[in-house]
Amino acid sequence: QAQLVVSGGGSVQSGWSLRLSCALSGYTSYTYCMAWFRPAPGKERARISAINSDLTTISADSVKGRFTISLDNAKTTMYLQMNSLTPEDTAMYYCAARSESTCYRTANFYPYWGQGAQVTVSS
Repeated sequence: QAQLVVSGGGSVQSGWSLRLSCALSGYTSYTYCMAWFRPAPGKERARISAINSDLTTISADSVKGRFTISLDNAKTTMYLQMNSLTPEDTAMYYCAARSESTCYRTANFYPYWGQGAQVTVSS
């Protein structure tokens, strides 16, 4: 059974940076997609960025140019480097994974979830 453990987050001022980490364990397949979600208007959880085992990435327009998703060399830890944070980025951030390389936009396609990490950005 795959497990995801999130670390990072915190409270910062507008313009500052934070990095979130999501460690994957108990997963034996070499094919997967890992993604970051946060609430959005009308959605409990909206995907903001994703990366698969082929290192293909995709990000929402709202974070392009500011947030960078990556995997460590072992491909077991996913990172979200968040730069130029704004108060609009304040949210609970969740990491998720699925056992295929297709990174769907919808949260329902991801069976594995880590606990949330709160990010608070003050102006």
